[in-house]
Amino acid sequence: MFESTSGRTLSLQLLLVCVVLLSCTQDSKAGLTSTFIRKQWPSKDIPLDNEVFAVPRGHNAPQQVHITQGDYDGKAVIVSWVTTEIPGPSKVQYGKSEEQLQWSAEGTITNYTFYQYKSGYIHHCLVDGLEYDTKYYYKIGMGDSARKFWFHTPPKIDPDAAYTFGIIGDLGQTYNSLSTLEHYMQSKGQAVLFLGDLSYADRYTKNDIGIRWDSWGRFAERVAAYQPWIWTVGNHEIDYMPELGEVRPFKNFMHRYTTPFLASKSSEPLWYAIRRASAHIIVLSSYSPFVKYTPQWWWLQEELTRVDREKTPWLIVLMHVPLYNSNEAHFMEGESMRVAFESWFVQYRVDFIFSGHVHAYERSYRISNINYNVSAGDPYPVPDKSAPVYLTVGDGGNQEGLASRYRDPQPEYSAFREASYGHATLEIKNRTHALYHWNRNDDGKKVTTDTVMFLNQYWASHLHRRRRRLEKRGLKSFTASY
Repeated sequence: MFESTSGRTLSLQLLLVCVVLLSCTQDSKAGLTSTFIRKQWPSKDIPLDNEVFAVPRGHNAPQQVHITQGDYDGKAVIVSWVTTEIPGPSKVQYGKSEEQLQWSAEGTITNYTFYQYKSGYIHHCLVDGLEYDTKYYYKIGMGDSARKFWFHTPPKIDPDAAYTFGIIGDLGQTYNSLSTLEHYMQSKGQAVLFLGDLSYADRYTKNDIGIRWDSWGRFAERVAAYQPWIWTVGNHEIDYMPELGEVRPFKNFMHRYTTPFLASKSSEPLWYAIRRASAHIIVLSSYSPFVKYTPQWWWLQEELTRVDREKTPWLIVLMHVPLYNSNEAHFMEGESMRVAFESWFVQYRVDFIFSGHVHAYERSYRISNINYNVSAGDPYPVPDKSAPVYLTVGDGGNQEGLASRYRDPQPEYSAFREASYGHATLEIKNRTHALYHWNRNDDGKKVTTDTVMFLNQYWASHLHRRRRRLEKRGLKSFTASY
């Protein structure tokens, strides 16, 4: 029996070497605060007459086109768009060939007012029953005003399915925002994990709020019409403005952007979960009730039990407000959610928690503060190999500018931080490894500034157990030498 599995044993030995070396490399790094000074464009929104906000040609042509995942497992998309003159058909024609769109799906139409602004006709159409790993072409609109796009479905749910996510937060609609989108389009990202704060329209007044939601929709279409954006809400989506008679939170966002929340048994569109390729992605709302016994708390508790790491080994959580942040901006704003959920994140060995809100970049080591007890003298985070890596990517490029003041000295939990605009990519290679990049937008060049190869949390613990079993079978001297 032992000889017949010698090839598999050798492969496992080599993998164990990589695990040990990788762990040593990550643990040996001291925290770094980059001294790079970004030569940025002014943090002002691009004028509305700029071509990046151009209205498509043709009467009642669809605009602000975007897609998101439409189900739990990646075999559906929700296509959304706006028509401004008349409702028009809420139909998506689609197929595997650009010349033959043999299928169609019917959607719904809604509109709304915000102060005295009246939205266009907003369409949401679920296209389901799709095949995995397939390119689909789709058309919306009528006659000469019809528009065509395409998207690619993910591979089937599988622990070794390779997939690349882009990570963008706090985007806005400035020239810096445009730089981020253009640099992201050069990457090989297949879907965007968006960390909240879309348009920053709430920084305008009265009817200009709705107008800037429209312009942002046309601005993001260059990417969002071709690959799904997984939406997280931020504080700039709340739009609570009683002085304008607008007291329903998230009104603009909820009408324009939809999520597959019912597929994950969520009661609200603002928190939900999806599975895509080899990843299980959980989206939380930092600005909805989350303390014990609230709907979001109950839902997260249940959703974590549904995660099957044998099928989707990569467990990723998205939220807007970071739980760990060493920037002066928004320092400790995520503390209440950390207290509510951190022990669960450690218990279930979450791989990554991505957040925005702070307009800068930061990556943590694996740390936790679940034993916090001020009376017992344990108030500080400590290294914890079961904890997530916390990544703040709130540097998309909005009009509020960069958060350039970091706390000094750099906390021990902080591995790397820099106040520059950029985006991140997470290249999942297989069930055990993922290559992560944070990419700085360096005045026209995409610069990979922070790169780490991560080992999957679930399979790391699994391999350690396998290593212990191997040691008992006579391989102790081999593994002990690394």
